Amino acid sequence: MVLVFCWAIVFATLPGFSLGTVSRRAWLFLTLSGLATGLSWLCYFRALQLGPASRVAPVDKLSVVFAILLAAWLLHEKLGWQHWIGGSLIVLGAVILAWR
Repeated sequence: MVLVFCWAIVFATLPGFSLGTVSRRAWLFLTLSGLATGLSWLCYFRALQLGPASRVAPVDKLSVVFAILLAAWLLHEKLGWQHWIGGSLIVLGAVILAWR
């Protein structure tokens, strides 16, 4: 479903777009991104089978914190106080909700 909606958005917003203009490198990253997305959903659904959504969902939201950290580390983005406070609150919220 993600793939269908993504391509629909591409073709709707970029008139005259051709698949032949996409580089091999871009195809590689699109493929890897698709595989990672599919695997993450499979893991998420498995986690929901094993535990209640009220405890699984907060742990899933930790991906935002990982995205912030990877953006700073790999992309050399500057993190402001909002990133640190927001990321810390996400971690704190996940810990509180997952606590037994």
